[in-house]
Order: sequence, then structure tokens, then C-alpha cells
Amino acid sequence: MQDTKCADPEQNDCVMPVRSANPIRARSLIRDNLEKQAGSLNLIHSRMPNIKVFSGTSHPDLAQRIVDRLGIDLGKVVTKKFSNLETCVEIGESVRGEDVYIVQSGSGEINDNLMELLIMINACKIASASRVTAVIPCFPYARQDKKDKLAGSEDKKQDESKILAKKNYDWKFRSRAPISAKLVANMLSVAGADHIITMDLHASQIQGFFDIPVDNLYAEPAVLKWIKENIPEWKNSIIVSPDAGGAKRVTSIADRLNVEFALIHKERKKANEVASMVLVGDVKDKIAILVDDMADTCGTIVHAADRLVEAGATKVYAILTHGIFSGPAISRINNACFEAVVVTNTIPQDGHMRDCPKIQCIDVSMMFAEAVRRTHNGESVSYLFSNVPY
Repeated sequence: MQDTKCADPEQNDCVMPVRSANPIRARSLIRDNLEKQAGSLNLIHSRMPNIKVFSGTSHPDLAQRIVDRLGIDLGKVVTKKFSNLETCVEIGESVRGEDVYIVQSGSGEINDNLMELLIMINACKIASASRVTAVIPCFPYARQDKKDKLAGSEDKKQDESKILAKKNYDWKFRSRAPISAKLVANMLSVAGADHIITMDLHASQIQGFFDIPVDNLYAEPAVLKWIKENIPEWKNSIIVSPDAGGAKRVTSIADRLNVEFALIHKERKKANEVASMVLVGDVKDKIAILVDDMADTCGTIVHAADRLVEAGATKVYAILTHGIFSGPAISRINNACFEAVVVTNTIPQDGHMRDCPKIQCIDVSMMFAEAVRRTHNGESVSYLFSNVPY
């Protein structure tokens, strides 16, 4: 029996050996050969052609975890600074016609890292990349999303309140505060970004600052998974928001766990008077789980934890998406009554975990890797809003 070939004589790989007088054996050989070809096609598909992932200097560990999940290598990029501290970026491989993803988080030296991201986006865009996506796990300047001069950490509020009281400033001067999150959005768009992937924006309206698509992933599925696996008595827990702004976040988690929720309302009677905390909800004889999107100096969550213990909570956990932990944050956590302070790795946490044994980390690199894969293949990412891809 002769070989059966494809119509194209140049496609030598399409030869299907069916040298057998037995028709059953012939069909088996054909099937095996077709399965081999399908396997090779799947291997090529799994390698995700026409995609390049580059890492900035803010969080190389997260970028490496993302590409390990995707089964590809990190793109070559050299970042350096001149003697006058100007940032210089050199892309070390061709990106022409490629789908480019740049991983850079808003942590550490935020201004330098933001400038580095803008330069990398522009470098890839003018090198003829077909699409450039900025993967920004922690969006910089997200707290400056409205004209509120007293927005920010509790320490900053107290300092500014003292200035207002001392110098007798008119409180209306808050109307001249910047909306820096909108400025960052404009800068990313002008640099050439075609798409943004981020996680747990401090304010969801920041998505409306962009004229390009923004995928705002949620840490909630990973948080739910951690609670069920690491808190044995989680059915006797209560989810608590440390401020009124996080009420929607905690109600969503409480509904999915089928437990109760509470919130803490902060009152400020005078400009230079520390806010009093009013607990709305019953936490007596329950495990209190504080949930917030970020913690900077940790003044708010530490005061909230003390208030929960006073109200009769048996244990207090804190779960945060972005653990910034600047200034006195680590010492405050060490001296606080937390069983554990759980954060994701949208910001590097190795140093914080060494200095504070109470800090634990949830790896969310799988969620970003799956978002990149789905975006590259033109698939929906809404599955990630309620599920963990591992």
C-alpha cells in the first residue's frame, strides 16, 4: 500500500504511513499520526507565539512568576540611570508586531518606577509593537482620585489638621487639590499604552479616567480561598471594614461566606482632634476579619483592631490587597493584637515578612498570568472576578 500524502507536496510532515494490509491496523496508524500532529499544534499554542513580557525594576519576582505560569521567558530589557538620575531603558529584543506586556507595580520609589514604566511603554510602541499592555498590580497615586485635601493616611490627616488649626487656613482650600490619578491615566495613554491590567483600584471610578480598556482584577476570590483554608472557625467570623468606604467590599465577602459584617465609622469633631471610632455591628465572641484594599502606615487598622478587641472579638485578622507598610507600620503591627496580617504580593513583601512574623502573603501571580493569557487569546477575563485559576 502506497503512502497517502497531503495535496501540498511541500508538506512532507503530512505523510501518513498506512503500510498495512489490515484495514483496522491502517486506521490505527492514521489516528496515531493525527494525534501526534494535534499534540504538536497544542505545544505550539501553549508557547503563546507573538507575545513578549517585560519586567520593570519594581517587582521582578512577580513578573518571573507570571512568565513561569505562562511557560515563556521574560523579555530582555536593560534599565539604568545616568549620573543625573535620568532613567534609561533599552529593550534587548525585537517587539515588532508582538503583543507586549510590561509588569511594573506602584511600589518602592514610586516616581522613578512610574517614569520607567512610561519610558518602557513608549520604547515598545515606537519599536512597532502591535499592542502594549501595562500590568500594574498596585496602581500609583490611586488615593488621589478626587479633590479631597485630607485624603490619605491617618498620620497625614492629623498633621494637616494641625497645620489648618495653627495657621487658621480656610477649609475651602481643599478645592485646589490635584486629581493625580487622572494625571497618571493621561500619562499612560500618551506614552502609548493600549490596555491596563491592575488589581483592586482604591476607587473604581479611576477606570473612567482612561479612554483605553482597563481590567480591574479583584483579590476577593484569593481572599475567600485563604480564609477557608487558614481560619478553621471561619463560620463563626464577622467581616469588618475599617472605614465606611470599604462597606461594599466587606458585604460582598460576607455574602459569599454567609457570615455577618460590620464597619467602623470615624468621626472628626474638630480639625485638630483625633477621630473617634464607632463600631456598627456585633463582634462579641466572634473572629473579626478586617478587610481593606491597602494599608500604608497602618494607623487605621491598628486602632480598628483595638476597638474590635474592646468590643469582645476573640481573634482579629487583617486581610489587605496592597501592603505598603511605610513609616512606623511594621512596629505598629508587631505591637498590635493581630493573629495575622495577610497581604497579596502586588507589592514585594519579603523584607516585610522578615521584619514582622505576623505578615503572611497570598500569591496572586496566577491571576495576572491568566489575565494576560486570556487577553492575548481574545478571551473574557470576567471569570477571574469570582474564581481563582488554581
